[in-house]
Amino acid sequence: MSGSRLPRGALITFEGGDWSGKTTQARRLVEWLEKADIPCVFSREPGGTEIGEEIRTILLNPDHAPMSPKTELFLYMANRAQHTSQLIIPALDAGSIVVCERFSDATFAYQGAGRGIDKNVIEPINTIATSGIVPDLTIIIDVPPDESTERATHAGRGEDRIEREGLTFQKKVRQEYLRIAQQDPERVKIVDGAKEIDHIAQEIIGIVEQFLRDRGFLPDTD
Repeated sequence: MSGSRLPRGALITFEGGDWSGKTTQARRLVEWLEKADIPCVFSREPGGTEIGEEIRTILLNPDHAPMSPKTELFLYMANRAQHTSQLIIPALDAGSIVVCERFSDATFAYQGAGRGIDKNVIEPINTIATSGIVPDLTIIIDVPPDESTERATHAGRGEDRIEREGLTFQKKVRQEYLRIAQQDPERVKIVDGAKEIDHIAQEIIGIVEQFLRDRGFLPDTD
C-alpha cells in the first residue's frame, strides 16, 4: 500500500549448547522467511563481519587453549561491538529480521556460568557492546550434553577450543540457558533439540510466525 512502512526490524537469536542443531535450524528459518518475502539477514557470533570472523578464528583455535576467561570475554565483546554496529543495527533500521546464531545469552551461559565470570561484570560490558540491544525473540535448542557429545563424535570432525570443554562445563552452560528461559519466558522459548530435524523446524516456524503476526510483519489470520 502506498505510503506504508515496514515496522522496525527484529532480532531473533538461536542459542543452545554445542552440537544442538542451531545452525541447521537458523538456516531453515531464513529459508522460510525468504519464501514468505520477509526481508531477513543471517549472521552468527563469533563472526558476522570481516573483523568478527578474524576474532572467531582466534577464539576457536584449539592451539589457544591457555586463553584466560577474561581474554575470552573481551574478544567476544569486541566481536559483538563490531557486529552490532556494522550489521545488526543497520539491518534492523532497514526493517529486516536479523536471524543470529548466538548473541548475548551465550556470553552469560559460556563465560558466565561456564567460566565463572560474575554476571555483574558481564552486564555493563555487554550493554556497551550491544548498544543496549536485546533480542526480540530467542530460541534455545535444548539438548542434553551427553547427547551433544555423542553427536560430535559421530560427526567425525575435530572439535574447536570451546567444544573441547568437558561435560561439567557443558552442563553448567545448559543450566544457565534453562535459567535464562525461566527468567524471561516472554522472550525466550525452549525447543527440544532431541526431536527429528523437520519436527523442530516446524515448531520453530510456528513460534516465529506468531511472533511476526504480533509484530505486524505478517497479517493477522483473524
